[in-house]
Amino acid sequence: MKEWFTLSELVAARLPDMPASIDGYDRLVSRQGWRASPMKYRKASGAKGGGGYEYHYSLLPNAARQKLAFLHTEIEPQRNSASKAIWAKFEALTNEHKAICRSRLNIILEVEQLQASGISAMDALTHACRKAGISKATFYGWRKMLAGHARQDWLAALAPSFSAAADGVVSRVAECHPEAWAVLCSDYLRAEEPKFSACYRRMMSTAKKKGWAPIPSERTLRRRLDQEVPEAVQTLARKGKDAAKKLFPAQRRSVSHLMAMQIVNTDGHKLDLRVQMPNRTEVTRIFLMAMQDVYSRKILSWVLTEAETWEAVRTIIGNMIEQHGIPEHLYMDNGRAFASKKISGGAKSRHRFKITEDEVAGLLTTLGIEPHFVTPYSGQSKPIERGWGDLAEEICKHPAMAGCYTGRSTQHKPHNYGQRAVPFDELEAHVAMCIDEHNARVGRRTETAKGRSFDEVFAESMADPANLVRFASEAQRSLWMLTAETISARKPDGSIHLYGNRYWHLALNNWIGKKLTVRFDPSNLHGAVKVYDPQGRLICDAACVEDTGFDCQNAARDIARARKTKQNADKAALDSARRLSDLQLKELMGRTRDKPAPAKPSRPVVTRLITRTPVAVAQPEPEIIDDRQFEENFARGLARIAGGEGAIIEFPQGDKTTAGRRARRK
Repeated sequence: MKEWFTLSELVAARLPDMPASIDGYDRLVSRQGWRASPMKYRKASGAKGGGGYEYHYSLLPNAARQKLAFLHTEIEPQRNSASKAIWAKFEALTNEHKAICRSRLNIILEVEQLQASGISAMDALTHACRKAGISKATFYGWRKMLAGHARQDWLAALAPSFSAAADGVVSRVAECHPEAWAVLCSDYLRAEEPKFSACYRRMMSTAKKKGWAPIPSERTLRRRLDQEVPEAVQTLARKGKDAAKKLFPAQRRSVSHLMAMQIVNTDGHKLDLRVQMPNRTEVTRIFLMAMQDVYSRKILSWVLTEAETWEAVRTIIGNMIEQHGIPEHLYMDNGRAFASKKISGGAKSRHRFKITEDEVAGLLTTLGIEPHFVTPYSGQSKPIERGWGDLAEEICKHPAMAGCYTGRSTQHKPHNYGQRAVPFDELEAHVAMCIDEHNARVGRRTETAKGRSFDEVFAESMADPANLVRFASEAQRSLWMLTAETISARKPDGSIHLYGNRYWHLALNNWIGKKLTVRFDPSNLHGAVKVYDPQGRLICDAACVEDTGFDCQNAARDIARARKTKQNADKAALDSARRLSDLQLKELMGRTRDKPAPAKPSRPVVTRLITRTPVAVAQPEPEIIDDRQFEENFARGLARIAGGEGAIIEFPQGDKTTAGRRARRK
């Protein structure tokens, strides 16, 4: 029931004991304070009249509420079960039997029309029966069939009844021994897809041994099997789940709400061609990996590769970004190439491998592309799966590839199989031509093309001002042109070892033994690599250090020259950092004074017997001598060493000090 009403709706309802105009309701609203409670009124959107407010029906008196309930409560019509039953019976009839029902109804209506025109009932009945060639008893039987049925059900009520099964009263199923029926069904519903006649014969042979009875005829049991076991169940049991899946309508996904470069999808397809690779003798088959725009179905980028690897995925992603921009979403298979850490590292929805703490950020997560891993070989999830049928046909069966086609399987080899193998360079040019023609072909019947080409649809969407496609800068180019590895700088020089090559730069000396992130181009491993610290800051561009021959003198001279250059650079850097020599540093840091303070002389100690109580004797302060006295004492010391008179040392007497002896000699 409706609960909120405007004043104009209340006036139109003519409620009992309520005002008959909007002005009267306005006075009632003010007098009774309908707007005092915020839960009882609200702003009406688009309401006409009544000030633009709606009021809850609980504000009205009981009599007014009852009338509103009567006016706005929808009563569901009662469904006649008998009517449904006779119409179900009518729909089960064949067209021939439905035509019989219509002819019966026409005769009954003709009699009623004659009576309505003034003709008597008996004359009208006689005329209609004579015209239709039926008896009056038959007509009365038809009228009896209409008893208790509404006028709109007369056609279904006149349906002919041939048996109790036709009326839906009993089920017309022939009786069969339950074990015999179980054996027949189990034998028929097998993956080997045996014929029903063979299953019936085996069942009859077993029934004779076991004494099972009754057993209906083969055709009877075949009809019963089709009636009791649905076609989908039979297909699932005999042909597998893939065949049963086709019995369910495929999902149709609309792309009209999208724009170009909003969603892209990628996949690989193995070409049915014999290819001769450069510098090889054996013949192989290669993959075509491509990136497709979901909105326009245009092939954005592609690459030929011997296997579905992450290097190939990196190439097609990088080519797409350089030419058309960065998409928002990417749909791909959950394979080793697409779910690689180098492509989707750090993505939470990635289901292969583990997300380790030190793994580098993947290409998609770094560029802000959301990856979606879908079911392989699913045309509903990846439209490029359906595009391979058309594109592979044009590439592999083109006249330029005559003699190179292998067929889609060993049972479909052409009679000229193995005549030649196409060179890789020739195939690459041929694929480029076929993809350009695939994108430019007019008459496409997709949801967005409508007779135009994929190129036209893509260009129109890209030119739309509402389509804000992101484009990468020069600084971001290294993200997709180079892949990432986490490698430790080796001792003793900090060089990077990658795929058998060495890369080195002077700045790597500071990172010996530490993990670094290296970005490199897999197609050019002899070029320089970019080295980043664990926080993602660029350290240097490390060049490749190539190995040389053991007897290569030119390489030895180059290495010696480079080593000498480095030593000179290191010496210059050392001189720049250490500006003072050892002598200068010693002079600056040496402890020199104009008049150094003399050290206190140590008093000689003589061991002797103590004959009396020792008395502490105050020791005089050491005498400070000048330079002249120092020279005299020094000369006297030299004379003592020479053995002259000054060499005689007097034996000390009593407690006289050395200072006292010097005074007596003077």
